[in-house]
Amino acid sequence: ALAGVSYRTGRESNNTYGETLNGVQLRDKHQFEFTIDPYVIAGDPTSGLLPGVFADQPQVLGDGDYSIQAYNFRLCLTNDPQNRMPFPRPRNYDPSQYAMLARYLTTGWNRVLGGFGPLVNKKMDLNNNGAMSTDYIWGSHEYPGGHYLNRERIFQDHVSYQQGLLYFLANDPQVPQDIRENMSAWGLARDEFVETDGWPHQLYIREARRMVSAYVMTEHNVRGTRVVEDPISLAAYTMDSHNTRRIVRDGRLWNEGDVQVGGFPPYPISYRSIIPRKADCENLLVPVCLSTSHIAYGSIRMEPVFMILGQSAATAAAQAIDSDSALQDISYPALRARLEQDGQILAWVK
Repeated sequence: ALAGVSYRTGRESNNTYGETLNGVQLRDKHQFEFTIDPYVIAGDPTSGLLPGVFADQPQVLGDGDYSIQAYNFRLCLTNDPQNRMPFPRPRNYDPSQYAMLARYLTTGWNRVLGGFGPLVNKKMDLNNNGAMSTDYIWGSHEYPGGHYLNRERIFQDHVSYQQGLLYFLANDPQVPQDIRENMSAWGLARDEFVETDGWPHQLYIREARRMVSAYVMTEHNVRGTRVVEDPISLAAYTMDSHNTRRIVRDGRLWNEGDVQVGGFPPYPISYRSIIPRKADCENLLVPVCLSTSHIAYGSIRMEPVFMILGQSAATAAAQAIDSDSALQDISYPALRARLEQDGQILAWVK
């Protein structure tokens, strides 16, 4: 952005690139399993909406907007009493922020531990799972364009939300006793992230700015119906977007934005998608915030792919320096030959 390179935030319309999974999406995954009243006083629209809920807007499925998929912290938890620290109560804890969750729990829903993934040494990785979990839905929307102070505020808002969520589930009398007991059996691991009292250093920023270059990776590339001519990496993951908003439609709560569509083989990523247009900048490589649509980025945005793209970017940079060329002018056949010599796999063979 500081170099003046073209970029995009949010979700394109399906019409922009002829896609089917971009823009506004109202689907069945990570969705409320029961009808939840969205109003502060149940049944009374004049009482206002619960925290974090927005009135439905006149959008249709597939419309583009600037909504950003939700962020969270991936936590390392343990149930080892010798290593477990109780979930901390944030300084600005406000149980009313979790009124929606309290109402959801009255339906009998109890899968609050659905995001647990087993680790070694009596530990678990806690990620988001279900309609209400560790994702701070809507809390990420100002992050992509925010200056450093604004991004720090958003970071701390996520800390407060997620710490408060866990403290609420482990302690609040509105939560059924069995859930409180189950949650209290877990806590932050004393021997992880020691400098920050067991809390991770990094916020899980799933998506922010995406460059717009001479080649934009789209759903067509992910499905394999369009294949690039200048591959520098393979990617292989579900087209995955977390929810972006909570809305009211037909008098009930809905999560909006989640997409999970997979079942396709690894596919190649274009060299042109990690370099700007030459008119924008000649000496910049962008292996993480690369040129993709929102929904294609949901598939590409995995750390192993970023690592592969990083190696390819470094190789391209070395060739541009050696030939005293702009990145857009280096020889792709020479780049590909060196990548393959170094063991990079650029085509998928069944």
